[in-house]
Amino acid sequence: MSDSNRLSAAEAVPRLHSGALTAEQLTRDCLDRIEARASVKAWIHLDPEHALAQAREADKAGRPGLLAGLPIGVKDVIDTYDMPTEHGSPIYRSNRPFADAACVAQVRMAGGTILGKTVTTEFANRFPGATVHPMNPAHTPGGSSQGSAAGVADFQVPVGFGTQTGGSTIRPAAFCGVVGYKPSLGEFSRVGIKLQCQNLDTLGLICRSLDDIPLLRAALIGMPHRKIDRGAGAPRIAVCRTPQWDVAGATTHALIERTAGKLSAAGAKVGEVEFAAPFRDIAQTHQRVFYYEAAHNYAYEHLEHRDQVSQVLLDTVLDPGAAIPLADYIEALETAEAFRAHLDDIFRDVDLLLTPSAPGEAPEGLASTGSSAFNATWTLSWCPCVTLPVGSGPKGLPLGVQLVGQRFADERTLDAAAWVEARLG
Repeated sequence: MSDSNRLSAAEAVPRLHSGALTAEQLTRDCLDRIEARASVKAWIHLDPEHALAQAREADKAGRPGLLAGLPIGVKDVIDTYDMPTEHGSPIYRSNRPFADAACVAQVRMAGGTILGKTVTTEFANRFPGATVHPMNPAHTPGGSSQGSAAGVADFQVPVGFGTQTGGSTIRPAAFCGVVGYKPSLGEFSRVGIKLQCQNLDTLGLICRSLDDIPLLRAALIGMPHRKIDRGAGAPRIAVCRTPQWDVAGATTHALIERTAGKLSAAGAKVGEVEFAAPFRDIAQTHQRVFYYEAAHNYAYEHLEHRDQVSQVLLDTVLDPGAAIPLADYIEALETAEAFRAHLDDIFRDVDLLLTPSAPGEAPEGLASTGSSAFNATWTLSWCPCVTLPVGSGPKGLPLGVQLVGQRFADERTLDAAAWVEARLG
């Protein structure tokens, strides 16, 4: 029996190009795994025959393009013309977009195939979908890109699209023990993705190898595939506990301290930074931008389908957001830009910031997807972020460390992250 579904994207693509592996075989192995592990509930729409038809077409054409028939899971807030896009909401049940989102079209242009649509929370916000943690179904897989994270971690698909407005790519990837990447805002097109917050929403990647990221980046940006430079020297690293440090548990505190010590011993220059006094409440700035923009961008749903919007979303985001004055929103935008300039100053002397990916391992229970306390600030910053799996917590579930780079220096950030990964083992 083949187990090609366990290959990372970077491992699978060369085999697809050479013919050592067919797109149909890889897709079949993924579908078999999905059927065997249906209890994870990672998929909201899956048509096996349609997935296989795409794979056969790729094989018939000789598996051309950068992705050569690689199957990808697409979060269900991202439009697909040939599959429903329901946004995790009954309002959009059976909704069929007339066109692909730009990122989906770019995957197809690069020779990739779309395996299916992965579960999301309601409008990529707070109200959970059905997905459970692949290692322990009593625990959340995180949100809102929960289906993509669980599917990738459970070997159901090599890579999945996520989105992040607060922490919805980095946190579920960390909870599920895989690699997550949130690029600098604007690097990946958001056309065809359900817009929640124009100053925050970011398309992200969830995968099993750091080497998968530049492969998918190349397809999404339309540039040659630049592999990670693993010969780069030791980066300058600063531990950034952030003002949310006390939200994390003792296990995460120890993980960050232990990681910093290990990287210092391996030759990195490791120091510490903290936000300047005007930005100690930057998490509240993110919240104000988030609530204001979401309340306005969901005006249709709020007005015409209020009875089909979860009470959680109404009470915690839409109603409070609608009450925020324009002047307060503008002030938040100005504070956010000043914060980005503050980070630019920090990055003159630092290559990476080391910070938690999440407060700890995935919490028990499915009513919440966990806290984005260690992600929201970095989403507001527009900086690239990577989470790497590093060990496990007291309940045996994965832990991750987050590496933050300078905005629009994504390739340099990935090179430095590779140095860190190699030293952490």
